[in-house]
Amino acid sequence: MRPTLTTLKPELINRILNEAKRVMAEIGMEIRGSELKQRLLDHGIKTDASGRRFLFPEDVIDKALQDAPGSFSLFNRDGDVYTEIGGNNVHYVPASSGLKILDHRSGETRLADSNDYIEYARVCDGLEHIAYLATAFSTNKDIESQVSDAWRLYMTLTTSKKPVVSGAFSENGVPRMAEMLQMFRRDRADLIARPMSIFTVTATGNFRYGEDSCQNLLDCVEAGIPVEIVPVTLMGLIAPVTLVGALVFHCVDVLTGITMAQIIRPGAPVIFGGAPATFDMKAASSPMSAIESQHLNVAYVEIAKSLNLPTQAYMALSDGKFLDAQAGGETFSSALLAAIAGVNSVSGPGMLDFVLTFSLPKLVFDNEVCGQSLHFVREIEVLEDLPSDDLIHELINEDHLISSPHTLKHWPKELYLTDPVIDRLNRENWEQAGSTDLYQRACDEVEQRLNSYVPIETEPEIDQAMRALVIDGLVSQATLPELPAASAPSGHKAAGRRGRAGRRRSIS
Repeated sequence: MRPTLTTLKPELINRILNEAKRVMAEIGMEIRGSELKQRLLDHGIKTDASGRRFLFPEDVIDKALQDAPGSFSLFNRDGDVYTEIGGNNVHYVPASSGLKILDHRSGETRLADSNDYIEYARVCDGLEHIAYLATAFSTNKDIESQVSDAWRLYMTLTTSKKPVVSGAFSENGVPRMAEMLQMFRRDRADLIARPMSIFTVTATGNFRYGEDSCQNLLDCVEAGIPVEIVPVTLMGLIAPVTLVGALVFHCVDVLTGITMAQIIRPGAPVIFGGAPATFDMKAASSPMSAIESQHLNVAYVEIAKSLNLPTQAYMALSDGKFLDAQAGGETFSSALLAAIAGVNSVSGPGMLDFVLTFSLPKLVFDNEVCGQSLHFVREIEVLEDLPSDDLIHELINEDHLISSPHTLKHWPKELYLTDPVIDRLNRENWEQAGSTDLYQRACDEVEQRLNSYVPIETEPEIDQAMRALVIDGLVSQATLPELPAASAPSGHKAAGRRGRAGRRRSIS
């Protein structure tokens, strides 16, 4: 068996689900997308007296939950099975929605460009404990906003063959991106059979799905792209401050998305997700790393598992502004909670500052955090250690077990050995190695991984066709940004301790 986490009694789960279904049937959800509204009307879903809110009967919800698959496979760019999303399989994935990057060379927090994104994708491609990529941050500094979603996807697909979590920025963004994905499959049916991406659909909140979310959901389901329904449940602001009340609101948003997806195409893979936060009454901010946010995460994941649905959560991240003690504490605590809870897709590594700022040093640090968390939830087995008489006698005779056949056989699997970003040297050896602190070690690890990146090949015709799709959407920009060569930039050295101190002054 493996470690597990229980936060809700089964009878409370049932009460929460029953209340969510009652709200969906009696109060309903405002659906603002015209095409999706028509699909719902054609399916026989009625509205309230205003004609704006759709009322979902319990039998329709239950039928959707029966149709939604309990798990699904993700495939890589080549079409090979990559992993299974479901059960207690845990995958850590960089968080999405970043608007800025914390430049580890200059110490500046700034808008990101395409060079930043390519470096991120190259580093992430080689991280052992980050399962697959996400289109983690925007590059609006050098690409028009209406095509920046497709441009990020293009850069990801030409840098890594791993699956990717992505999403569209506008009502009409999915078709262009789906066409890109389909270029690596025979046809649309093959993309449906062998999905290589998960797209995020954000429930708007206030019992409403906006135009963008409605059209994105419809386009994704029809294109065969699995979707994760991700409400931003703000406890104390647009959701109850209490856990049970917030869970009801959260479940209404997600169950509505799941129900609509199954109405569009029964059997479409949908993930029960979320990005909850609290409203800090003193700071007037929305911390996603607050302990109440993490409690809500693991509780709704438990509800989703009771329904046999795949799960996603924004965890393994920090609201801090720098890779410091706060970032380490918030990231490790929520990463470990996510692993024990069995969250299938954990969105968070690399992210700081309320998911606004991405950091490559934090990403490589988080890779170690995720590795240790995954190590903790391995299946617990008897490994020639019950009964323990032989080991006891050996210890008594030898005074140690370091050269024991049992130790030599099992330590490579049983003991997790970290990368140098985590300090495990004694003080004397640490001083001889340069007395580097965590941030310096993480910066050095970023540069080392950039230097060791091995580029992948993309057929020139496909590359050209994807670029043409992006160019087609440009309005005033004449050309696409020039992307860096496959080798790491020369002459760049990670900022040292002096640069780090300067960063702290500029942030404060």
